[in-house]
Amino acid sequence: MAKKGSAKSGGKQKVVLAYSGGLDTSVIIPWLIENYDVEVIAYAADIGQGKIETDPLKEKAIKTGASKCYVLDLKKEFLEEYAWPVLKAGARYEGQYLLGTSMARPLIAKHQVLIAEKEGAYAVSHGATGKGNDQVRFELTYMAMNPRLKIIAPWKDPKWKIRSREDAIEYAEARNIPLTVSKKKIYSEDGNLWHLSHEGGLLEHPDQEHGWDMLRWTKTPEKAPNKPGYIEIEFNKGIPVGLDGKRLGAVELLEKLNALGAEHGCGLVDMVENRLVGMKSRGVYETPGGALLYRAHEFLEQLTLDRDTLAYKQIVGQKYAQMVYDGLWFTPLRQALDNFIDKTQEVVTGKVTLKLYKGNAMLAKMDSPFSLYDPGLGGFSDVDTYNQQDATGFIKCLGLPMKMRALLLGKKSPVKI
Repeated sequence: MAKKGSAKSGGKQKVVLAYSGGLDTSVIIPWLIENYDVEVIAYAADIGQGKIETDPLKEKAIKTGASKCYVLDLKKEFLEEYAWPVLKAGARYEGQYLLGTSMARPLIAKHQVLIAEKEGAYAVSHGATGKGNDQVRFELTYMAMNPRLKIIAPWKDPKWKIRSREDAIEYAEARNIPLTVSKKKIYSEDGNLWHLSHEGGLLEHPDQEHGWDMLRWTKTPEKAPNKPGYIEIEFNKGIPVGLDGKRLGAVELLEKLNALGAEHGCGLVDMVENRLVGMKSRGVYETPGGALLYRAHEFLEQLTLDRDTLAYKQIVGQKYAQMVYDGLWFTPLRQALDNFIDKTQEVVTGKVTLKLYKGNAMLAKMDSPFSLYDPGLGGFSDVDTYNQQDATGFIKCLGLPMKMRALLLGKKSPVKI
């Protein structure tokens, strides 16, 4: 493990910065050099932002002052080891958010620590603000992976004098740092293969209607086709493995689902959420492929899981979402919950066909070799496996506490129901 002051280059200590090429991390490279007199090694994770964002990163980082820049392709790992477990859990934060940024941060931070150890850096740094959730997700992962590394978080540093995105833009312009934002279009965005999030700008005013001008992937329902589309998603033990009869790898499968979902206006969320640090924030999320996977997965669980398991798993899913949102990925509890969830997924195998129309993903049909649905038993016809007269005794036993209470209270005063 790296030790403070253990490695120097040209007399300078090394810091590995989680670098996106966005506004905050672009200004942090020169800020670290100016304020800490260090060698800055930039590191970016390619988790599906798109080549238009990842291709220029190395050149931009070097021009901004970094000594080198790592760009790691982590798309497959992101889906298979982070997105799929979250999907299997059915985890939704506050009922809507599909955790696209939340589950990506531990992956990014993990590889940042590995690079810091490889380079002999004494510190790691990130561009998350002191008001957001990402600071927690990054720093908890650093602590879990290598507690000896120093953490430099500029937004919480007394030397940091930038107090807004407008200040950051002025700081960058004074140093000729190229930017992709402006004071007129100032949305803060985070994208990966799973989703694209938007914050800031007009979204900071919930009392005003926005025009969805921030969207980059997804059509609004008004602009979606007037004709529905159909897709068949195949799952094996809760993991998506095929689309429309063709087996696909994780990355290709989600790319195709993103295109289909975005075309039909699926996966748009506009919500006010409760941040971990105690404030409310508003964000717009585009998760077209992820939303389709969640819908199909939920339908298949309805078909294959018994009542008690499904109900308890939904409770676990809420806890799982909270933990992922809060940055508690590398914890024994989350790993233990994975074991429970994987046990439930042993029967979540089959095919689900969705009908996509104007932002909706409706069930068309589904089938599973582990289906618990019996057409005769669940229908209105009599079958040998169920005697309707048995329900009489069942209801009497179930209602006995209510009956006794009503009899007792009825002796003393009228019962108000």
